[in-house]
Amino acid sequence: MSAPQPREARTFAGVPYAEALQRARDLVPALRGRAAAAEAARILPAETLADLRASGLLRTLQPRRWGGMEYDYIAYVDFPMEIARGCASTAWNFANLQIHHWMLALYDERAQAEVWGADPDALIASGIAFPQGQGRKSEGGFVVGGRWNFSSCVNVADWNMLAVTVKDGDKAVDHRMCLLHKSQYQVIDDWKVMGMRSTGSMTVVAKDVFVPEYKALCMYDTRGGAAFPGARTNKNPAYQVSANALLGHGIGACAVGNAQAALELSIDAVKERSTSYTAAKMRDFQAVQLRVGAAASKIDAARLVLRNDALEGQEFATRGVVADTLAKLRFKRNLAYAVNLCTEAVDLLHAMAGANGIYETYPLERIFRDAHSLAGHFSFSVDAQASAWGHAALGGEVVNPTL
Repeated sequence: MSAPQPREARTFAGVPYAEALQRARDLVPALRGRAAAAEAARILPAETLADLRASGLLRTLQPRRWGGMEYDYIAYVDFPMEIARGCASTAWNFANLQIHHWMLALYDERAQAEVWGADPDALIASGIAFPQGQGRKSEGGFVVGGRWNFSSCVNVADWNMLAVTVKDGDKAVDHRMCLLHKSQYQVIDDWKVMGMRSTGSMTVVAKDVFVPEYKALCMYDTRGGAAFPGARTNKNPAYQVSANALLGHGIGACAVGNAQAALELSIDAVKERSTSYTAAKMRDFQAVQLRVGAAASKIDAARLVLRNDALEGQEFATRGVVADTLAKLRFKRNLAYAVNLCTEAVDLLHAMAGANGIYETYPLERIFRDAHSLAGHFSFSVDAQASAWGHAALGGEVVNPTL
């Protein structure tokens, strides 16, 4: 099936990688300026969404045949990392919207045409917890329902990819990501939280919705390689990267960018500030120097870990090799470790503020809340991810059908 192009649809195919990255960097000052208002409104600002669309950044992982940039998988780390320097919530939404273009490329061509044929800029949210969705096989597809929380940017998205465990009686027989239009589910405005407020990560409820099979991606086909339906038209190895193992790295990159923002703002503050009581230069205190140096090292280490994983995942795909279970669990372990490093870095820097750090007007106050809020994502649990790798490394049986 050819890719029909809507009238006057924008195309971003052929934009050089370095140019696109510079577009992301150029947005940082505006994102910082809008962050407080975005947090108060609990939504991705319309101005920011317009900027992301005009720049083409949301389409960095969309196939070229639909007007996207079709970059390698490393884009899923590099771009959220840059955008998070301006606003962690914006970057979190961006990472979700970006990777869902990548995921839609894995679906049957009919699903791609239904979404991108109408609007190649379409925004797609997700609910990724399989236990929260239930489904049963029906003629031509599935009947699904459930209640999915933490559906980031659902308050601006037109579509949603919802995780569903398909059962035959009490037995789980399949795991699908079901593509639903916003007319098919209800959004519950329950996102009243400590941090990451403008992600709009509200709860989604659906009941007895029929989803045709071409809009229900089997996650067993996304474990690496070209078994997924979209491989017939989207042949770039970037789409053959193992999904489960690396789908969290873009949102993990938000932690790196958020911590980098904390470092940049802290350095600026230290350069300008003297202590209130002695007028001594803060930069001359060894304790301050050590904190800044230690935080920067943690951020650099986290950045390198996430980028290396994404590059390795792409390299596996380019060679036509599916990573083994231990390698996939290593990617997930590394992600949790990297985000933990970023949280530690933000804590080191926030502590330097002393009493000033408790004021909402202090630049690191929101960054601190965002760091600890995003770190609660289950993908970033060092206890869960490190132990899973350790169990497998020690010869334990791994039971995870979508891995």
